[in-house]
Amino acid sequence: MRLTVIGTGYLGAVHAACMADIGHDVLGVDTDSGKIAALAAGRAPFFEPGLPEILIRNTRAGRLRFTTSLQEAADYADVHFVCVGTPQRADSLAADLRHVEAVVDGLAPLLTRDSLIVGKSTVPVGTTRTLTRRVTSQVRPGVDAEVAWNPEFLREGFAVQDTLRPDRLVVGVTSPHADRTLRDVYEPMLRAGVAYVSTDPATAELVKVAANSFLATKISFINAMAEVCDASGADVVTLAEALGHDARIGRAFLSAGLGFGGGCLPKDIRAFLARAEELQVGEAVSFLHQVDQINHRQRRRTVDLARQLLGGEFAGRRVAVLGATFKPDSDDVRDSPALAVVAEIVSQGADVRVHDPEGIDNARVALPGPSYSTDVMEACRDADLVLHLTEWREYRALDPVKLSQVVRAPRMIDARNALDPALWREAGWHVRALGRPVHVPTPGPGDALRVTIPQAGGPVSTAPTPGDPLSGAPK
Repeated sequence: MRLTVIGTGYLGAVHAACMADIGHDVLGVDTDSGKIAALAAGRAPFFEPGLPEILIRNTRAGRLRFTTSLQEAADYADVHFVCVGTPQRADSLAADLRHVEAVVDGLAPLLTRDSLIVGKSTVPVGTTRTLTRRVTSQVRPGVDAEVAWNPEFLREGFAVQDTLRPDRLVVGVTSPHADRTLRDVYEPMLRAGVAYVSTDPATAELVKVAANSFLATKISFINAMAEVCDASGADVVTLAEALGHDARIGRAFLSAGLGFGGGCLPKDIRAFLARAEELQVGEAVSFLHQVDQINHRQRRRTVDLARQLLGGEFAGRRVAVLGATFKPDSDDVRDSPALAVVAEIVSQGADVRVHDPEGIDNARVALPGPSYSTDVMEACRDADLVLHLTEWREYRALDPVKLSQVVRAPRMIDARNALDPALWREAGWHVRALGRPVHVPTPGPGDALRVTIPQAGGPVSTAPTPGDPLSGAPK
């Protein structure tokens, strides 16, 4: 089957490559000629494990091509996947649908035969209905163009796996023809037993934002429990393990730490809040305001703990940061909790050196203030404090004895609860983490180690604070 994939960012590039890999002839489309040239040469414009191999294999086989021409796309296929971004608007919490609308407005008048336009971008509920009216008003007489929605459920770092072996496929359609067409597209997955949920477009649109809202809620819940643990002396890691044994709860996404970030969860829950208000059911999802606030409070708590471990101020102190991306196995620094913490401690006078296995180039663009290093040991040299902010496997494999030989003071904040604290303490490190009991070694002269994690005080606002580097709100 011939398909087009319009928008070759993270979602579109992965979808195009994987659809070609299961046997379709795919034409990827984007307005960015540089990105198109890179993809056509088999080079992924971002870091995603497994993607370069699939790109090279399918471009060489001729099943995958790229273009900047919507006209070529309209002539090439009858099934068009829309994979452009839907970022948060600069003036509100709502999703910005300009890119989706631009694709529809550009493609519809070019169609010369019956076609299926399939949205994969994350959109507010009701978008398919609105886009259908736009398409109907712009197609040529005698051309029937239908809009369907097929949300993506990709995890950065596992996107290839999630596309080729998804845990479910959800399609929102308005005709048997659209359903049959999408069954044909995903026939290899269906043959392998992947669950297929065919429903109306509104439900399909809601599945994505509801899933992300649930995951965000689960993460913020355990982070709220971390605050309670800090106040009571309990251990949030053991608490999460005990809760996870309950089949009704499960262990996944129940890890306390610095919180979530990236280009999906934060903006998706905010867009959901905005759309619920438009539908006059904002009270039903008002708890998501607190989910967002708890998440960002973890960043402030990490900064406060770091300041206290350094004797009350950052000025004149060197801080090493392990991790810049919002999660491991990605070079994505969008709404990165790690960079938010770095920005704040830099603003308070710290000399910060940042290491990340894949995200250094993007981090330099997003936050030019600190120093960056491609070598962990150099990043940590003469550090008064080491912050572990992104749980890359490389950091779990570090030798704490060797690292202790290059730092000025063996102090570590494990903001992801991913390191073995016993191993590091045996090597002489003072290790702290949010939600875990304080283990205080006998302090030496001048050490300021007996600290407590400050609790958030005062009323909690119900929306991110614009301009706050720790809020994740639009600047």
